Amino acid sequence: MKPRIAVLGCGYWGSNHVRTLKGLGALYAVSDANRDRAEGFASEQNCLALTPDELFEREDVDAIVMALPPQFHAEAAIRAVGAGKDVLVEKPVALTVEDAERAVAAARDKGRVYMVGHVLRFHPAFEKLKALVDAGELGEIRYIHSHRLGLGKFHTENDALWDLAPHDLSMILAITGAAPVEVHGEGAAALDHLSDFAHLHMRFPGNLRGHLFASRLNPYRERRLTVVGTKGMAVFDDVEPWERKLAVYHHSIWQDSGQWAFTADEPHYVPVEQGMPLTRELEHFIQCIETRAEPRTNGEEAIRVLQVLTAGTVRHQRIV
Repeated sequence: MKPRIAVLGCGYWGSNHVRTLKGLGALYAVSDANRDRAEGFASEQNCLALTPDELFEREDVDAIVMALPPQFHAEAAIRAVGAGKDVLVEKPVALTVEDAERAVAAARDKGRVYMVGHVLRFHPAFEKLKALVDAGELGEIRYIHSHRLGLGKFHTENDALWDLAPHDLSMILAITGAAPVEVHGEGAAALDHLSDFAHLHMRFPGNLRGHLFASRLNPYRERRLTVVGTKGMAVFDDVEPWERKLAVYHHSIWQDSGQWAFTADEPHYVPVEQGMPLTRELEHFIQCIETRAEPRTNGEEAIRVLQVLTAGTVRHQRIV
C-alpha cells in the first residue's frame, strides 16, 4: 500500500502535484485556504477535501506536499512533522535561513522525512550531466553559469532571485559538491522594490567560479546551465527538444610559440531518457517515505540554497 499523501496549497504548482500524485496512486487528500478550490480538486480527483486544520490532525494522512506562499512554509512544516507526517516543501522553503533551520531541525528531531522541491535535480538531462561530471568526462570543472529568464511570475513577497534561482543553485551545488566561499549579488528593480533582474557571482573552493542570471522581465525564455571543464563543456538547455537537451563540446586549448591555440568541435548530443521531473521527484519522495532514506534534495540542501540566496540578495528602496 502506497503512502497516503495530501497536497496543501492547490494553486498553479500545487495543482501539478495533485495530478501527478493521482497518477502515481498516492493522492489521498487536498487542502487549501480556499475551500471551494480544494473541493473542486477533490471532486475531480476523487479524494478527500480537508481544511488545513483537519489535514494536520488526521492520523490517516502519512505525508504532506506543501505548495504555499513561501512565508508560510516553515510553520506549516513544523506543525506537520510535529503531527508525525513526512513533508515535501516547495521552494523556497522559507524566506529566512533561521526559519528553514527551525523546520529542518524539527523534522530531524521527530524522525520525519524533510524534502525540498528542487525539481530539476530529477530532470533526466541533469542527472546525465552530473554523471558525466562525476565520471571526469569534462575534466576539472572550472566554471558554471546558468540563465533562467522569462516573463513572470510576479510575487509580492519574493523577487526574481528567490523565485527562479533555487532550481539553478540546487544544480550548481550538486555539481560543485560544496557551498561557495564568496557570494556577490547584483539586482535591478524595474517594477517596484523587488529585483526583476538578479545576478549572482560565486567563488567555490579550488577557485571554481559560478555565475547565475535570473530575470522575470524578459521577452524570451531561456533555461540553460553550462558547465566548463578542462576537457570539455556541457550545456543542459531545457528549452530544446529532448534529443538536443544535453550537448557536450570537446575542445583542446594550448600555447604555441607564446600564443594561445585551440580546437573546437561540433556539439555531441547525449541521448537522454525522457521523463517528467515532477513525476520522478514524487516517486523519490514516496520511496523515501517507504524506506526512510534521506532524500536527494534534503533539508540541509534547502538551507545551503537559502544561505546563498540571502548572501546575494539586493535590497531596493520601496517605490511610493
